[in-house]
Amino acid sequence: MGLQEIAVGGIFLSPMLIFALMGFVAAVIVRWGLHRFLRRRVWWHEAWFDASLFIVLTAASAFALS
Repeated sequence: MGLQEIAVGGIFLSPMLIFALMGFVAAVIVRWGLHRFLRRRVWWHEAWFDASLFIVLTAASAFALS
């Protein structure tokens, strides 16, 4: 896929938008799984954990698909 723009209906979209959406979906799934299986609050700063999980999974999807 690379980092080439994607034409959708005459509008050029950045591939980072797709990678960010994939990272967001993966972060929601991982977060849900952690809450389901751990059943307790492990992290003191959950917002920082969520943000870093999103960034790591977005970077991983961009690296894997580029």
